[in-house]
Amino acid sequence: MEKGIDSFPYISAYSSKSVAPMLPKVAAIVVSHNSKATLERCIAALEAQDHCLESIILVDSGSSDKEYLDAFKRRKSVRLLLADNIGFSRANNLGYESLSPDADFVLFVNPDLFLPPDSIATALPLFEEKPLIAMLSGKLLGYDIEHDRPSGRIDSTGIQRKWYGRWFDRGQGQCDNGQYDEPEEMDALCGALLLCRNAALQSLPGPVFDPVFFLYKEDIELSLRLRKLGWKLLYTPVLCAYHCRGWKGERQKMSYALRVTAVKSELLLYKKHPSPYVLFALLKYVLVTVFRL
Repeated sequence: MEKGIDSFPYISAYSSKSVAPMLPKVAAIVVSHNSKATLERCIAALEAQDHCLESIILVDSGSSDKEYLDAFKRRKSVRLLLADNIGFSRANNLGYESLSPDADFVLFVNPDLFLPPDSIATALPLFEEKPLIAMLSGKLLGYDIEHDRPSGRIDSTGIQRKWYGRWFDRGQGQCDNGQYDEPEEMDALCGALLLCRNAALQSLPGPVFDPVFFLYKEDIELSLRLRKLGWKLLYTPVLCAYHCRGWKGERQKMSYALRVTAVKSELLLYKKHPSPYVLFALLKYVLVTVFRL
């Protein structure tokens, strides 16, 4: 039986009977897979947050060479969990299961995403203002890790769906001219950066991320489940971060194997959440698997 938001009345993590307010407990989860080029900078950015994190859980999902992870075994702020290549969803769930149950908020961060120091402290008050917000994300800007510089383009400002069914990262590839400088409720949020109210995640009748999704579309599926329970998703430009995105948002730079994984995930999405848009997903599956487009 689905619990829904009514089963989790909002209790402010900022209010207290004592003079000093109790700061909310925030835990971060990062899933790595052959992430040597970016992981150190990602973790360092989490360690440097103005709002100190309760814990940082690093789950490695089957990196072929694990030597680069040795440094994190010695970091007091990081708890390293090693797993086979179990996929993004299962690895995030493994990290979530290891968290203290009294965490107020959970931050899911891709290993190629870099947060400014004030990110969490700036974003947390929005949950106080909007008690039905389950997750929020921000303005993700592209970063060229090869040349160690911003790409000058937007990576994501939330996820939307076109009339014919294709889900897409809003603003991807555009120059940031302030066109997405207003907060807005979204259909879905990009899984590269998700700050979540733990009570909302606990209201889900199953695991946080559906384990059938090995890679891709798991963020959309989670977004849809939360919205069906009555929760809201918020894009806010006050939260800003750099995202490397290995294939730089250009489809032709994705390997064939990754394109197949992506179209399979899209079919799974519509199997879980039936929609006439499944026809578009089937067409895309044929184009990729048969014609290798």
